[in-house]
Amino acid sequence: MDPTEGATAQTRLKTSDLIELLRRMILLRAFDERAVALQRQGRIGNYPSCWGEEATQVAPLYALRDQDWVFPTYRQQFIGMFRGIDPSTFLKYRRGYGGKIGFWNPREYRVAPICISIATHLPHAVGLAWAARIAGDDVASLAWFGDGATSEGDFHEALNFGSVQKTPTIFWCTNNQWAISTPFARQTFAESIVIKAEAYGIRGIQVDGFDAIACWEATKEALSHVLSGEGPVLVEALTYRIGGHATADDPSLYRDQAEAEKWRAKEPIARLVERLRADGAASDELLAGLWTAARDVVDKAVEEMESAEPPGVEAIFETTYASGLPWTLKEGLDELHLLPPNS
Repeated sequence: MDPTEGATAQTRLKTSDLIELLRRMILLRAFDERAVALQRQGRIGNYPSCWGEEATQVAPLYALRDQDWVFPTYRQQFIGMFRGIDPSTFLKYRRGYGGKIGFWNPREYRVAPICISIATHLPHAVGLAWAARIAGDDVASLAWFGDGATSEGDFHEALNFGSVQKTPTIFWCTNNQWAISTPFARQTFAESIVIKAEAYGIRGIQVDGFDAIACWEATKEALSHVLSGEGPVLVEALTYRIGGHATADDPSLYRDQAEAEKWRAKEPIARLVERLRADGAASDELLAGLWTAARDVVDKAVEEMESAEPPGVEAIFETTYASGLPWTLKEGLDELHLLPPNS
């Protein structure tokens, strides 16, 4: 039986697609678990976990086309590996390696730089989509952000400009109920994030962020809408931040951990496994193989991270100036190289 029997042609996923979504979510989880351990061991810096948000990442990307651009936040930091970026790149980035070692060419993969500052990438996603529309290019953009980002001016400016210019932009809000220690109820008096779409005259879709299939369907629907020339779509994926904001955060200081445990029972990997098992498509052997393969990828990425030569201070400038360094900076670098080590 087709697990999506009864779905429309646009929103139909085959069993092989569901297994691929599961494979990608397991790979994210494997990287997530290892990255937390690496930070605790002092081998990488502060790390923001994506535990519980895997469906909101892999499913939207899977629904997009190769030519569409994505704009991740720090919470979607590994998403580029599904566009071909070497997974070790993201661990090197977390180790503090800049320049070409801990980065990639956004044009090659159509994956924008990881955005740490809240919501500042949203106008960029709109601008890229607007430029593509002006040029006649068949390109859409999707930008992820959290509920906390909707309190930033960039969010409102991006929605306003995108709506006026009818840009093919999908605004994907992963509402995980917490902006570090600020609960959703303190972010807005509105009953939801998706209702804010009405103020800008754009389409709004609310979806279960723990359901990979629903996230894929919502993205497909949004993509069809923005490519029709009707303007942006605001998607609100309802989920929960099961862990802390990052490894430097202690959520037990500001929320009831029993609440997090209740949400943990709904997490997306187990939910998709349950769906596949019900259809006889997820054997123990299959699941064990997916986890083994994922951990092998993680092991290789960790080895590559730790064997990489740390970049020099030149990495700060190597992709900044197209026509060479200004003499003031070059002079400063030359003087720095004359200093003895560790001075």
